[in-house]
Amino acid sequence: MATVVARMSEAICGKRLGDSEFDMVGYRRNFVPGGTFFFTVTLVDRSSKVLVERIALLRNALRAARRERPFTIDAIVILPEHLHAIFTLPPGDSDFSGRWRRIKGHFSSALIDACIDLKRWPNGDLALWQRRFWEHTIRDDEDFERHVDYIHFNPVKHALAQRVRDWPYSSFHRYVRDGILPEDWAGDAGQGGGSFGERE
Repeated sequence: MATVVARMSEAICGKRLGDSEFDMVGYRRNFVPGGTFFFTVTLVDRSSKVLVERIALLRNALRAARRERPFTIDAIVILPEHLHAIFTLPPGDSDFSGRWRRIKGHFSSALIDACIDLKRWPNGDLALWQRRFWEHTIRDDEDFERHVDYIHFNPVKHALAQRVRDWPYSSFHRYVRDGILPEDWAGDAGQGGGSFGERE
């Protein structure tokens, strides 16, 4: 595992993922220009499955947001009602919040265009996404590797898959294709570590 970051740098340096809110009083975001950040983004309805049921629309939303405001997707996993991702922003740019607004907006608009019935708040705003999201600034290679592992193991943690390789909506498959991780990485279902901004 210690060489994952080095191998990843060689394999995906400059590459981007292709097809593939918490109420926190006093929380202050760490805006680091050109930084790498881990995110947890969640739907209001924790029983929803719309992220995976409409995965093509979500992928299109990510692509559209990246065309407008470039960023690199270092790792990502899409679960039924939340997602985890690591993004790296271009040098001199720290506006990850603006990118999430675009991703959320594109996805919401696509659902409306597809005639998906969406709940609204009393003021008329869509009640699809939680208003806040969890963000953590990646500090170093070890922190990066730990969060990538967490992302890839998350479907097993939530009992959505028996093995990491069984969950289709994950950058894990790109890591396998690029020779960064073996297909049997992490074995069968077991205990995952750390909460990384998730509510249990």
